Amino acid sequence: MTQLNTPYPATAYLTGFLRQNGFNAVQEDLALALVLRLLSSDGLNRIYSCVQEIPTSKRTDVVQHFDNEFPQYLATIDQMITFLQGRDSTLVHRINSRLLLPEGPQFDSLENYEDQGEDDDDPDSLNWAFGSFGVHDRAKHLATLYLSDIANVIRDAVDSRFEFVRYAESLAASQPTFDPLAEALAAPLNLVDLTLQELTLAAIEKHQPDMVLITVPFPGCVYAAFRIAQAIKQHRPQVLTLLGGGFVNTELRELTEPRVFDYFDYVTLDDGERPLLALLAHLKGERPQHQLVRTFLRNRDALKVEYVNHPEPDVPFAEVGTPTWDGLPVEKYLSTLDMLNPMHRLWSDGRWNKLTIAHGCYWKKCSFCDVSLDYIGRYDEVAAGTLVDRIEAIVKETGQTGFHFVDEAAPPKALKAMAEEILRRNLIISWWGNIRFEKSFTPELCDLLQESGCIAISGGLEVASDRLLKLMKKGVTVKQVAKVTKAFSDAGIMVHAYLMYGFPTQTVQETVDALEYVRQFFQEDCIQSGFFHRFTCTVHSPVGMNPEEYGVTLVPLPEVSFAKNDIGYKDPTNVDHDALGKSLSKALYNYMHGVGLDEDVRMWFKGKVPRTKVPEDYIADALD
Repeated sequence: MTQLNTPYPATAYLTGFLRQNGFNAVQEDLALALVLRLLSSDGLNRIYSCVQEIPTSKRTDVVQHFDNEFPQYLATIDQMITFLQGRDSTLVHRINSRLLLPEGPQFDSLENYEDQGEDDDDPDSLNWAFGSFGVHDRAKHLATLYLSDIANVIRDAVDSRFEFVRYAESLAASQPTFDPLAEALAAPLNLVDLTLQELTLAAIEKHQPDMVLITVPFPGCVYAAFRIAQAIKQHRPQVLTLLGGGFVNTELRELTEPRVFDYFDYVTLDDGERPLLALLAHLKGERPQHQLVRTFLRNRDALKVEYVNHPEPDVPFAEVGTPTWDGLPVEKYLSTLDMLNPMHRLWSDGRWNKLTIAHGCYWKKCSFCDVSLDYIGRYDEVAAGTLVDRIEAIVKETGQTGFHFVDEAAPPKALKAMAEEILRRNLIISWWGNIRFEKSFTPELCDLLQESGCIAISGGLEVASDRLLKLMKKGVTVKQVAKVTKAFSDAGIMVHAYLMYGFPTQTVQETVDALEYVRQFFQEDCIQSGFFHRFTCTVHSPVGMNPEEYGVTLVPLPEVSFAKNDIGYKDPTNVDHDALGKSLSKALYNYMHGVGLDEDVRMWFKGKVPRTKVPEDYIADALD
């Protein structure tokens, strides 16, 4: 599963492309279907039956609470789903009363929120976060906590690997062998497995396909993808199954595990359009097998995996066509509000049409990024008129005017052309996406983007250290980022900063200084949101491919037959970045709520850390 609020765009793109090329293609979102089946009165009754099989002495607090309050869970679940689908807004008043929903352990987090309120006499009001008029958001947050409690019941009573987003992720992420996944797939079906199997077979019965394509963008989608394929092979073995998607493109590039092909007939890499056209032509007898494109298959003796890649250019981005959401129940996605980070809520709240402005990244130099992979390394633009044609077609089809541009880094030139075309057509949309904080984003351009509908942007400030920004080939400086982010903020566009810690050779001093820069960014209203990520070295990044240039040595990987991505490394600085990361996250959480912006950054760290070397007015001076 990926997100509950909007479809992942891969199937929409491929469905539109295949139809454009004369194929009868349909799509299903079994992830959403699974959630809606589990989070229903029927699903809760089945979960309750699983709970009854657990001795009282072995139940977790959340499971026991679910058992005690089950009648109220059963009475409210269907209404809460309807509310989060945006189909019954009148429930906000009952939800906000705090008397309707059974409140399990997830609601304990509200105590931490309530500590933030300084002038609010009502400890239950959450006014510090939502204001006195934010009743709908408040109710949405409470309803999301309610769903999170149920998810934890599923985890503790049905499947210990269950999560809404990262389901059974450890079975696949950078997993060198197929053994853990094979063992899980050989286990008896639990309630979640059975539900997914029922949904899979119902979809097969409905559409009667000759071929099923399954996209797995993230490691948390892999286990379910294999369960879907397993159900198809057991009940309709004549149906061909294909595996593709972001996880495959990143982690299965050296696949040699033949057992994968007990579930999938073919595995394809990178953009699916060209491999699919080649494979479909082969299956119709129009092209030999040795002319397949970027395709893994198991040879006839069933003992060895072959990779076939006949050299053939990819389908140009301008010819990929317009994605279609036809067949996806756009009115049934759930707008949740689990994190109060203003940018993160865009990921889970609202049904955004996901679209790409250009293929790949125009910069493709950052040393932490998988720049050697096709989805980043091959840059391909499309004319602004064509892009806005696609936007208008999607609005007409879905009736929804919100767009999330999912580019690695949307190019400023293309954004400018798109904005001008949107304004020329007098088209009213709202959009957000990811950029690089480069100097091309002048105040004038930021105003233009805002006028065209831009509501938020995110970009990488990363380590907030000029030495390390240069080392990672980010192509920006701290001062430059300050000017660009301030231009966006002054234009009324929310700014989210991706932040990083633990980059090779980063010292404690540089970490403290980075937090000081971040403090000043918030203080000067350059950014309104941010998130610290721990640096991870991957085999496809410049650090992973040329570690000596970054002062580190790699930890040798075991023999890999399945997934390969993350790789350990040894940094001579020997800094405990994990301990520092907790302090950074705590500080950032408070900065986003306006807390501690006038305090010495050392207050957030446990133990002794050096005083920052950053002048206290560094960002203010940069803006002047």
